[in-house]
Amino acid sequence: MVDLKNVISRAGDIVSRKTGTEYVLIPVTNNIADMNSVFTMNETGAFIWEEIDGKRSVEDLVKLLMEEYEVDYETAAADVSVLIDQMKDYLVIETD
Repeated sequence: MVDLKNVISRAGDIVSRKTGTEYVLIPVTNNIADMNSVFTMNETGAFIWEEIDGKRSVEDLVKLLMEEYEVDYETAAADVSVLIDQMKDYLVIETD
């Protein structure tokens, strides 16, 4: 599980696009898109992505998710933790 005190920032060279109901993140290296590392998200994931600013902690993101979607703390924390772990695996975010 992710440390709730960690501050999350977006990795450099990530292109984001909204396609229909999905949000797509594509890593770019040397001006070339890495199509083997495309990361797709649903509406909730896209909301969290938009809130990642390099200043907010994981706990801040949990609280924002609770407010936006009116879910309890445990549900929001679990959802944010899973997404953050996945984003770390795809190298689209960095943690302090």
